[in-house]
Order: sequence, then C-alpha cells, then structure tokens
Amino acid sequence: ERRGKIAAFSSVAAYREGTAIVGTTGTTGSVERESILRVTADFFATLGVRTARGRDFHESDLAREGVVILSDSYWRERLGGDLQVLGRGVRIDGRERVVIGVLPRDFRFLSTSARLFLPLVARPEERRPEQRHAGTADMIARLRAGASIEAARAQVAALDAAVGVDDPYRQAMLDAGFHSVVESLRSQHVAAVRPILLATQAGALALLAIGLVNLLNLLLLRASARSREVAIRQAIGASRRHAVIDVLVETLVLVVAGGVLGLGVGALGIRLLAALGADRLPLGASIRFDGPLALVSLGISLGIGLGLGLAVAALGLRSSSPATLRNESRGGTAGRSSLRLRDGFVVAQIALAFVLLAGTGLFVLSLRKMNEVGAGIHAEKVLTARLSLATRYPTTEARLGFLERLATELARRPEVSAVGFASNVPLSGTSNVGAITPVGSVRDQDSAPHGQYLYSVEGEAMAALGFERLEGRLLTSEDSRRSERLVVVDQAFAQRAWPQGHALGQRLFEGPDERSPEEAFTVVGVVGSVKQRDLAEREPFGAVFFPLGHRPEGDLFVTLRTTSEPKALGGFLRSAVRALDPELSVADVRTMTERVAETEISRRSPALLASLFSVLALLLTAIGTYGIAGFVVAQRRREIAVRIALGALPSQVRHRLLLRAGGLVLSGLALGACGVALLGRFLEVVLFDVPSFHGATLGGAAALLAAAVACAFWGPVTRVARLAPREVLSEG
Repeated sequence: ERRGKIAAFSSVAAYREGTAIVGTTGTTGSVERESILRVTADFFATLGVRTARGRDFHESDLAREGVVILSDSYWRERLGGDLQVLGRGVRIDGRERVVIGVLPRDFRFLSTSARLFLPLVARPEERRPEQRHAGTADMIARLRAGASIEAARAQVAALDAAVGVDDPYRQAMLDAGFHSVVESLRSQHVAAVRPILLATQAGALALLAIGLVNLLNLLLLRASARSREVAIRQAIGASRRHAVIDVLVETLVLVVAGGVLGLGVGALGIRLLAALGADRLPLGASIRFDGPLALVSLGISLGIGLGLGLAVAALGLRSSSPATLRNESRGGTAGRSSLRLRDGFVVAQIALAFVLLAGTGLFVLSLRKMNEVGAGIHAEKVLTARLSLATRYPTTEARLGFLERLATELARRPEVSAVGFASNVPLSGTSNVGAITPVGSVRDQDSAPHGQYLYSVEGEAMAALGFERLEGRLLTSEDSRRSERLVVVDQAFAQRAWPQGHALGQRLFEGPDERSPEEAFTVVGVVGSVKQRDLAEREPFGAVFFPLGHRPEGDLFVTLRTTSEPKALGGFLRSAVRALDPELSVADVRTMTERVAETEISRRSPALLASLFSVLALLLTAIGTYGIAGFVVAQRRREIAVRIALGALPSQVRHRLLLRAGGLVLSGLALGACGVALLGRFLEVVLFDVPSFHGATLGGAAALLAAAVACAFWGPVTRVARLAPREVLSEG
C-alpha cells in the first residue's frame, strides 16, 4: 500500500525471516534446514545491492514461488561454485525452485544468517483489511535524494490515516499505541544494545585517555631530565628547531613502533571479540580486521604521536630556559609549575581509572543479579530444536498424528523424562505477540491494551520446559483433542486480567474482541512468569498457552527434558525425525541453558571487555605513578639527604612522601566520584537491579586503586628513605 505513494521514498520493500528444508532425499544428511529470507521485488534495489550473477526478483515472481536467489556462501559450499548455476533446480520445502541469481560475496543483510532468498508472495486473502495486522513482515525504504526522515514520517502517518478508514482494528491499534515507525535501519537494528555498546566505547576511550596521559607524563619526565642537555646545546648554538625535531623524531619512532605492535594486538583483540560472542551481537559478524582499519589505526597513532611530540617539545624548551635551569640547579628541586603539572596528570589517571573500575564493578554486579533472578523456568537438562511441519503436514490432524509418533519414538530413550512441542520457547528470539480479551473485561481508559506472548503447545511441552505450576494444571496432549477449549496463563497475565485473583475458571478470547461463547477458552492453570525476550526484562510481559489442536501452528520447537547431558541427544533427535519422515529436518538444536547464556551476550561480553579495560587501566596507572614517584624522589635525593643529615628519621621521610601520594589518591578519587555521579543516569539504563551509585562497589574500586598507587609509591619511597646522606652529598 505504501509503494509509490510516499514521495520521500525512492523505493520500498518488505521482508520476512524464516527457515526452510533444503536438499534432496536419498542420502543421510542431504536434507538440512536453512535460514531464508522472503523478500519483495525491490528489496535488493532498496539496499543498493546488485546480483553478482543472474538477475533480481521481478514483480511477476511475487505471484509464484518457483524461483530462488542464493548467497555466495551457499553457492560455493552447497553447489560447488557451479558456473552454470543459473537455471539449476534447488529443492526447498519439497518444491523444486529455479536459481535465478547469486549475490555478491560480501553481502549479508543486517545480522541474519539467511543464505537463500525467496519471493514474498502476498495472496489476495492476506490483503483484506482485517488481515492488515496479522502479518509479520518488516519493511525497509530508501530515502529519495534531498528527503528527510521527518518528511517521511509525516507522509507515512498521512497514508496510514488514509488507508485505515476501512480497517476494523484501526482504533484498537491506536489505543494500544501502535503506529508506523520510520527510523534509520542501522540505528533501529542496534537500538537494543546501543546503551551497552556506548558504555563499552566510553570505557575504551577512558582507557585510551589513561594511556595518553601516562605517555605524556613519562615523555615530559624524560624531557625534564634532559633539560640541562638541551640548555647546553642551545648555549653553544643549537636552534629551537633542532631541539623540536629531535623530540618529534624520537617520539614518532616510539609511536610507530608501538603502533605496529598495537596492530598485532588489535588483530588478536578481534579474535578475542569473536571468542566472547561478539559475532552474535547486532552487526557483530561484520567485525573484522582489514587493511583500511589497520591504516586508520596507524594514522591515528601517528597523529597522537605528533601531538604529544609537539607538546613535549614546547614544554621541554620552556623548562630548558636559563631561569628554569637555575631553579633546578644542583641542590634545588623541580619548579612549582612542573610539580603541579605532574601531580595533575597523576590525579587525572586516578580519576579515569576509578570511573572505569567503578563502571566495571557495576556491570559485573548487574550481570550477577540478572543470573540470580534467572529466566523463570528450570532450564537445566532441556534440549530444544526447530521443526517445520507446515509444508509436509498441512492439516492439524496430520500434524498431531506425526507429533504423537515422534513423541513415542523420542520417549523410548530412558534418559528422556518429558517430550513436548511448542510454537515458541522462552528466550528463543521468536516474537509471537497477540491480543487476548478476557470475557466481560472492561478496560480502564487510562491504560492501553497489552499484548501477550502466545504459545501453542502439544504433549508435555510445559513440563519439559520447566514452567513452575502455581495453580491448577498444565496442558497435555489430550487437551488438543478435547472439544472443550482450555488454556493456561502465566502469573503476569493473570494479575493484569484479574487483579482480584481467582484466575482458574475464568474465560478469554484470542484476539482484540469478544465473540460467540463457543470460541472462548477456559483457564485451567496458572504458571510462573517467564522472561520472554532476555534476562534483563524488568517487568514480565505475560503469556498465554493454548493446546496446539485449538490454535494450529506449523513451525514448532521440539522440547526434551532429560536426566543426562541434553546436548548428547541431538544426533538421536535428528535421526528419529528422519526415520519417520526423510523430508523433514530439525535445526537450531540447542539446550535451554545455551539459549539463556546467549541472551547474556550483549551484557556479558561488554562486562568482560570492561574487566579487561579495568585491569589495563590499573596497570597503566600503577606504571605511570611508579615512574613519576621514581622521578620525583630522584630529583629530591639531595634535599632528603640534607633532611636526614639534620636529624629527620627515615620513617618521617617515608611518611611525608606517602602522605603526599595519599593526597593525590584522594583528589583523584574525588574527581572520579564526580564522573561516576555524572554518568549515573546513563548507567541506570544498562544496569539490572543495581543502583548507579553502589557504595560497596565504589568502595572496592577505591580501595583497589589506592592499593595500586600505594604499591607504586612504596618502592621509590622506601629506597630514598634508606639513603646514606654522606654518599649523596658527596656526589658530583
């Protein structure tokens, strides 16, 4: 309906993710389930992608399902890179399809793993007004040159109002807050993890800043140590230009060497990101180390080196002036401005390290709290896998018959304690949300309708998944064959629908309105609320469970509860399905603990990276502080020797120097605490059940940082306190 009617768009397309059984029968392993993407004719043109071989979809292809476009990886791996692939047949869901194109090697749509692309066929019955909200297709569009997203939003809203005149559910959708959203494709795709990624990037920048401050401080110390040499060279005729060139050359050599070493570390870091599961984050699979990245990184290193070199040269020339040289002559100490500058660098390092340590502690604590709360089910020893019956078994009776035979076969294994099938499992990434209307409900005008996760279950699926039964009973296979329509709800839905309690025996309808009493379902059980999307959900979404016989679904999850390691039953599950029907294949075979762990990736990986950043920040701060402490103590050797010669005790000298270090630590911690307070609101978005200003975490970070700085100061201070005044004062 939108195509050609929105002036801000040059093209519009739709797509729908799914899976399909691909291959031929006759040999073991020849039938596999593959991820697919069903797309409209303008899909690749909207993305600005052209096929490497063959052609794109035409409008005429949308009226039939006889063609397919392959990804480069599928063409090479499964068809051997056949140069005569165009026109070749590929069997998909039991039907022969003709290959009309192959995509470029580097094409990947967002984070999907789809390797086959089929036409998105829209049948006439699916275009009726009452079916407008039943589809699950997503839409993309390309802005016309000169058009803005704001203009596109206004035009889409106007078109929605125009086409919604004959929509029977338009007002219900508006009341529920549903509307067309126009956003940048990339921004929308990473929206769920953007706050965490920004926090991780902030940690990386803080680590970079600590490294820069550390490097600048150490280079200044080196320049200060050579100030007498520079002054003498200037006195005998060397120009300022020569002094600057010397410093720049020395600094750039160090930076280039460090940059080349850093490229190697960066390449290993990319592998570390893959090991942490970053490839499963939105657009994470596109993270790679390549030539352009190496050149940009090396260029940034050179820029930093040039800036540091110029700063060091300027301050070095200033410190090598005759007046400054007299201030730092034999028997004197460093100038006040030099001391304040070095102290300021130490305070800055401590403050940045404190913010990084505190943030890491909060991330780790949040992850631990999230694990303690859990998903709301007993996920241990549960195996799940996807199974599609839609093509092979089009009727509900045929599907129930096949599932009964499969359940009997799977239950033969003594380690299998429960077998079931469900249209969804928690934390699967499958979004099957719909409206539910309790009988006789009167919605508060101030509250919008609330969608629920809808499940169709068969067999012992609820027991296999480990739902906690609170009231009544769970659904079983017999409920799919009863004429009576029964349903189970979770606690979150029950509390919203019947806040006074007594959910058992209540009746409800699937959909946004009430219909004839014969279509109502009776609640026979209540189970505990379960995290549906990820472990970080703060409020339960709500779920309703229907018998598969009364709410048919073709794409299902097989669920097995075992008494042994569930992963070991993956091969048995595949062979059992193929033994019953060689045209079927299971996919996405994973344990529920793996699914739970995968939802933690967006938080666990940044937490591990932040921990690594914190260790490096602590190490850099300790090294920088040790270098400064050693330099300052070395400069004050004669002063300290004089104090000891005049009667000062070594313990007093040590106490005085450590007291100065303590002042720097307190100043850095105070500044860092201000930084944590300023970041508090941002941190609250990404933390789970943890306040942004957590006393124990901040105290632990402060103690750890203070201990690191104390250790850095202790060595130089202890050595200087043991000085023999006669030996120091007799030095030339």
